[in-house]
This record gives sequence, C-alpha cells and structure tokens, in this order.
Amino acid sequence: MIERHYLLLVLGVFLVFSCSSDKDSDKADENSIEGTWDATEFVIDDNTASDDAKNGRDILNYLTTKDCYILTFTFSNDLSVTAKNSANYVEVSLNSSGTGLEIPCPTESDIESRAYTFDGKVLVIDDGTGETTTVDVTIDGDTMTLNAADLDIPNFNDGGQLVFTRR
Repeated sequence: MIERHYLLLVLGVFLVFSCSSDKDSDKADENSIEGTWDATEFVIDDNTASDDAKNGRDILNYLTTKDCYILTFTFSNDLSVTAKNSANYVEVSLNSSGTGLEIPCPTESDIESRAYTFDGKVLVIDDGTGETTTVDVTIDGDTMTLNAADLDIPNFNDGGQLVFTRR
C-alpha cells in the first residue's frame, strides 16, 4: 500500500513539472516573430485617411476574405526575412456584367530577402547596403501589429496599423 502511494506521489510530481515546462516553452514560441505572417487587416482612421489608404484597406480586406494575401513576411531563425509583396500587381476592373468591380488575386509578386533583428518590441530590417528600416512591433500569440507608415509600402504608408496573422 505504501509503495502504491509513493508511486502515485512520484507520478504526480513528474506530471506537475513536465506540464509547467511545456507552458513556459509554448509561451516563448507564441511571442516569437519566427514564422510566416500574412497581412490581414489595415486599421486606419476614416476621418483622416487618404483615399489611397482607404482603397488599400478595402482591397486588402476583399482579397483576404478570398484567402489571397498580398503582403507576407517569413521570418526565419537564421535572422533572415523574406518579404513577398503583390500590392503592385493588384488589378481592379469591371466584372463581365458591368455591375461591379472584379479584383483577382495577383499571380505576380516582388520577393526580397533581408537580414533582421528583433528584440521583442522593435524590428530592424537591414537592406544590405547599410540602410535599415525600424518598426515598432506588437506580437500577441499569432497576431502581429505594426505601424504601416514605417514600412513605406504604397497605399499603406499614410499611417494606421497593419495587422498580420501567423500561418
């Protein structure tokens, strides 16, 4: 009987310690920047935003609902980031019936790879020529938010927040 209680006590202690260490490692991973992030939302103030910014937001929202992502960052653990930007290839046209607009998912994109550093709050991207882009970043699990103006991407550079979702 004593052996059974001793075995249950050892098993209980083992489970408590193994569960607590799993939670700690999961928490560190969920706030890491590593992974592939798709721009899914552009948050702007409708009262002060330009028409270009509003159009950029509306196109991003429309394409995102179709699982088409026009701006994607992939951060690797070797401190390289690959940016895939299809914004320059978005085409808006009248649909075949002439009653609305058609926005197909772009098939072309610009792809660039750069080095980066991230301290948990500030992302610095080095273009390889000594020029850097510094962006304040907030990560909450699989959601990353950053100041759109800092990235200087046309139609998203008037201000506002770009929201990314990790795949």
